Amino acid sequence: MPHPPPLAEFAVAAIVALALGWLLGPALQDRLDEIAGNDRWHGRPIRFFTACVAALPFMAFGNEATAWLCWLAAFVGWLPGLLRRVDPRLPAPDREALIESIDRLLPQTQCGQCSFAGCRPYATAIAEGRADMNQCPPGGAAGIRALAALLGRDVMPLDPAHGVEKPKVVALIVEADCIGCTKCIQACPVDAIVGASKRMHTVIADLCTGCELCLPPCPVDCIELVPPPVRTSDRHQGLSEAM
Repeated sequence: MPHPPPLAEFAVAAIVALALGWLLGPALQDRLDEIAGNDRWHGRPIRFFTACVAALPFMAFGNEATAWLCWLAAFVGWLPGLLRRVDPRLPAPDREALIESIDRLLPQTQCGQCSFAGCRPYATAIAEGRADMNQCPPGGAAGIRALAALLGRDVMPLDPAHGVEKPKVVALIVEADCIGCTKCIQACPVDAIVGASKRMHTVIADLCTGCELCLPPCPVDCIELVPPPVRTSDRHQGLSEAM
């Protein structure tokens, strides 16, 4: 009868393989991403194959039964390092340029519906692969198409978990009901609301993005959402096109 594999050899193989996989796996993953990172399986088959190969040296431990167990320990040890997520290795200037390009295509509502604090953090998350490009309801289908063209990806529908596309609106304070609590001023991400404590507030329509963040904190529900006013330049452009 073959002797059972020594526990010490198995433990050494597992510890060494786990350490090597965790330390060297991300560096190797960068190279694998260049080969198979864009396929539908995100390179997982080649990562598993690489873990198999990386575990082969550990078959030198002990007898045949021990060798296979050590190989299995090494295989499992390499997988976390190869499959763990790492930050993109884009050079800083290229990364910043990509973030800037994405940010310019976002609607700058700063509404947070994308699950990020504003358009710039969302752009950063898209560039780093931490967020999809279909999480912005204010940008809608047109915004997704623009992002897809920039990033070289397929167009996808808006994720309903983040909201639905709506017509553009701006906030309007019903002046007769405003109590001057300033809570809407504190909530506005673009400083489009002006007013003093216990005095009537007003919304600067040209600055308002329609993010709706001023609605929840208002204690008297004196804020309404209305279509944006027609600017003089837009009116003149419409007359020119009609003539």
